[in-house]
Amino acid sequence: MTEPLPEHDVAMMKAIGRGDRQAFEQLYRQTSPRLYAVALRILRRQSWAEDVLHESFISVWNRAASYDPLLSSPLTWLTHIVRNRAIDWLRSAGGKAAEREDELVDFDGDGDSFAEPAEALQRSQEGEKLTACLDHLPTDQRQSIVLAYYQGMSHGEVSVYLQQPLGTVKSWIRRALDHLKDCVGL
Repeated sequence: MTEPLPEHDVAMMKAIGRGDRQAFEQLYRQTSPRLYAVALRILRRQSWAEDVLHESFISVWNRAASYDPLLSSPLTWLTHIVRNRAIDWLRSAGGKAAEREDELVDFDGDGDSFAEPAEALQRSQEGEKLTACLDHLPTDQRQSIVLAYYQGMSHGEVSVYLQQPLGTVKSWIRRALDHLKDCVGL
């Protein structure tokens, strides 16, 4: 499946802003798998990611008329909505529910929460390699990476959390990503 042209996406957003349900359905079909993955990566719980995706699309329906193609592409705009909703969810009642519930995430999508033994072994070996690579990073770079990619914080939020200038945090993250890329072998 080829990526739709940005002009088509912008036209679709304008149609949604005018209340076109078919355009909204088409947008949902095109973008929901990618946006669900964003929510799942941040929330680590299927039910929460589904709720956040649902809330996000309600927001898109209500705010589509305010979309400005000069500021970002439709997919970027949608991703920001989902990401911000997911972070808000973690900070609010959804995050408190984690203390009561421990749900397995089905990354395979086939309904079976347990992967084949060979797949599980490969994932664990890749995870161990990544952990070893993270252990070789200086503390400030490791903290920045963990906060940005495992906790879903923006660079600005990491900067505030670590009480460091934004430029410094961005440099730490860039250097850490370069190191991890070399270490993991990508």
